[in-house]
Amino acid sequence: MSKLELLKDRSARAEQGGGAARVEKQKAGGKLTARERIDFFLDDGSFEEFDKFVVHRSTDFGLEEQKYPGDGVVTGHGLVDGREVFLFAQDFTVFGGSLSETHAQKICKIMDLAMKVGAPVIGLNDSGGARIQEGVVPQISCILGPCAGGAVYSPAITDFNVMVKDTSYMFITGPDVIKTVTHEDVTKDELGGAMTHNAKSGVAHFAADSDEHALRLTRELLSFMPSNNMENPPFVPTNDPSNRADEKLNSMVPESSNQPYDIRDIIHNVVDDSYFFEVQEHYAPNIVIGFARLGGYPVGIVANQPAFLAGVLDIDASVKAARFVRFCDCFNIPLITFEDVPGFLPGVNQEHFGIIRHGAKLLYAFAEATVPKITVITRKAYGGAYCVMASKHIRTDINFAYPTAEIAVMGAEGAVGVLYTDRR
Repeated sequence: MSKLELLKDRSARAEQGGGAARVEKQKAGGKLTARERIDFFLDDGSFEEFDKFVVHRSTDFGLEEQKYPGDGVVTGHGLVDGREVFLFAQDFTVFGGSLSETHAQKICKIMDLAMKVGAPVIGLNDSGGARIQEGVVPQISCILGPCAGGAVYSPAITDFNVMVKDTSYMFITGPDVIKTVTHEDVTKDELGGAMTHNAKSGVAHFAADSDEHALRLTRELLSFMPSNNMENPPFVPTNDPSNRADEKLNSMVPESSNQPYDIRDIIHNVVDDSYFFEVQEHYAPNIVIGFARLGGYPVGIVANQPAFLAGVLDIDASVKAARFVRFCDCFNIPLITFEDVPGFLPGVNQEHFGIIRHGAKLLYAFAEATVPKITVITRKAYGGAYCVMASKHIRTDINFAYPTAEIAVMGAEGAVGVLYTDRR
């Protein structure tokens, strides 16, 4: 076979995507293939393809035996009504159109070229998400100065955000534009400062006092997590015996169900060296999340906080905890839940802003998590909120209960109101 014939053969194989069977399945679902979409979209005969023979470089999980030219995305440029455009079309027949290193590089390349020549970019998306066989890594953003406009979206979707008080800001639209459009007077710090995003919006997770403090926080945060989702979290030796008993834990939960207490006191007395690295301390304080170690191994802590709003679950608390649970599950960090929850926060605003939808996020996160899960019920465990907080009904591995635990559909006062409503 001549070199030209060999090139034509390779080109034909690349155009077959994931093979005839997968192409047929794609069409049976009423979908065009990636190349058919491009042909349909562009002017006839105008498509010029880039990187047609690129394959991935992965060797784990048998991927070295599964290499398809193009690696699940077709990229290039062509004409629409005679005008130049660049485009990419993800090919679901190859690894479900999943995003790999080389797949992403191909897309970035045509975006860069489009910027260079001043042409539109069209994305024909059909993907199952990231190719997890190539690994997922933790992402942390340190906001050490202004971050505005479109630039805020990249840090906003990373796992953790560290901001610096008085020097860092995040906002889509600055104070000057807001004043012009809405006539509201607001300072940069009030609009998007560190404490605004730590306490009100929940966009940030830590509020540092200085650049140095932010960097130290980030170093410590990294100490609790593995380098990627395929590794286990790092072990840190401790002199705190894993089998120690602490008599103080017997008296920390008040006998009265209405008396508040700080759940952090229990956490500190359970974990190694009484050290708890809290996350999002200032946001939705009715639930507490963070990292600690047990026997030298990192664990994620989720706990209702009876000292604030009696530990009820509301929209902000549900979203805060759900995101943390999903992070721990992604990076092989076991979950410990301390439960003292009287229910979901009642109110018109909570219902209208979607407490059902947002509460379900926490339920789903716990139910979906495959890391080891342990729940300790310290006092109240009422109604649907009890189920959501890693109860045994959603497959938590081990559930403990304090002698003060109260597990019920609702509290005693509410039950009396229902059962004896005709005797009022």
